[in-house]
Amino acid sequence: MVVFEKPKSLTDAEFHYCPGCTHGIIHRLVAEALDATGTEGIAIGVAPVGCAVMAYNYFSCDMVEAAHGRAPAVATGIKRSLPDHVVFTYQGDGDLASIGMAETVHAAARNENITVIFVNNAIYGMTGGQMAPTSLPGQVTQTSPYGRDVKTAGYPIKMCEILSQLDGPEYIARVAVNNVKNVRNAKKVIQKAFENQIAGKGFSLVEVVSSCPTNWGMTPVKALEWVENEMIPYYPLGVYKDRSEKEGV
Repeated sequence: MVVFEKPKSLTDAEFHYCPGCTHGIIHRLVAEALDATGTEGIAIGVAPVGCAVMAYNYFSCDMVEAAHGRAPAVATGIKRSLPDHVVFTYQGDGDLASIGMAETVHAAARNENITVIFVNNAIYGMTGGQMAPTSLPGQVTQTSPYGRDVKTAGYPIKMCEILSQLDGPEYIARVAVNNVKNVRNAKKVIQKAFENQIAGKGFSLVEVVSSCPTNWGMTPVKALEWVENEMIPYYPLGVYKDRSEKEGV
């Protein structure tokens, strides 16, 4: 009896991520969604600059590298050129909510039929731990050593709340992967985001509240506790927009 096995949509390459980083969990959930929908052979992933810049090593589907923040624009071009393929982006908070904000908002406004996986760990991970658009008020980072001061740096960007106000997108949801219950829910939500695309419903974005023990200066266990106690209260989990549910489909 097989209790657990590696998803077919993941390669055998070992992840390069830091100990305790939850990118690996999210990769597995995306791969499981591809397996469940039978779309590995027609899937095309788009990864821009960030900790997941080498995602092409890990997913067994076709992958395309995009310039920093431009993944939704690249995914739009691919999907319009190859409408029968399943196209997804895998982006961090600095990439999606800072340099790529315009691409994200306009792809959502146009209801492009793509799936966006948005990893929010409240910091710039790959480049050394600078303050990100999603860093919490008072959060200490390399560029906010005394904590994020909202008087000078403004407040964190809440992407689900922003995008859910647009008329365009089909599905906007926020999940977390800090415990078993949340991982199981995240799996369902991510799979639904892919199923929406297969059904031609349009733009789906799943924000995944994640941890970054290395740049937070915490042990993996303490980082998961920080997700639960600090991040989730500021970024509440849930479905922010579901057009199908609203229309009773």
